[in-house]
Amino acid sequence: MVLMSHRNRPQPPLKAEPVRRVEAGPWAIELLPGSAYATRYVASHPAIGFAFDSQRGVHAIGSDRVQPFVATPNSLAFVPVGCDVLSESSSGGEYLRVVHTQGMELIGDRAFNNRIDPQASLLALRMRSALLRGSVDDDWEAWALALTERAQDHQALSASSRSSITASRLHLLDEFIDAGLEGPLSVQAMAGLLELSEGFFMRAFKQATGKSPHSYLIDRRLAKARALLRDSTASLSQIALACGFNSQAHMATAFKQRLGVSPAQLRKG
Repeated sequence: MVLMSHRNRPQPPLKAEPVRRVEAGPWAIELLPGSAYATRYVASHPAIGFAFDSQRGVHAIGSDRVQPFVATPNSLAFVPVGCDVLSESSSGGEYLRVVHTQGMELIGDRAFNNRIDPQASLLALRMRSALLRGSVDDDWEAWALALTERAQDHQALSASSRSSITASRLHLLDEFIDAGLEGPLSVQAMAGLLELSEGFFMRAFKQATGKSPHSYLIDRRLAKARALLRDSTASLSQIALACGFNSQAHMATAFKQRLGVSPAQLRKG
């Protein structure tokens, strides 16, 4: 999935988590929250994207052929200037968008997506945390340039060419995890679902997504918690239990470690 524009979102029952944005020199950096979207545009500036979550929908990138897409979590994407983009998803996913507004050529004239790069992941996580905290004093220009350098690594391969964890298998795994988030979920159970040995599954999953199954599971729990914070009036303790955390304190610790903010801070907006 390649997505590089503002999203037209249906109105949620409660206040949605906002688009967070910072401008630094020639860079415009946005964090788009996970929600349904439908967009079509011609890219006026080159842009790099980073998908924090797995996403499914339909898109047409640089062509008139609309086809299904699966965005690999933890992956880079790029859209060159002038590229015609259509993208729709009924659920979406959290997405970082880094745009050079002064027409810098950046990477080239070919769009790509689903590129796994551990260093890019660390940069994207750092930028997400700063955006969620509302920080304006960080070195945004250096981060944007560093992310551009990672996207220019032509040796990197797409996730689909790197692992036996295919898009269809990842979708099956997502459904399994989301259905069982209230309770414990083991790596052994996830591997068994895909009929793989536990050791092979752990290696293949890390190769496909850039993270361990355990880390991915925590991310899914946090994503559901953030959706409930946004779309429900449930208490923090109720949300914690619904998402498989042992307690409200356990959930708050995971939020601070992974996102740099507390659940209460996110709920306040």
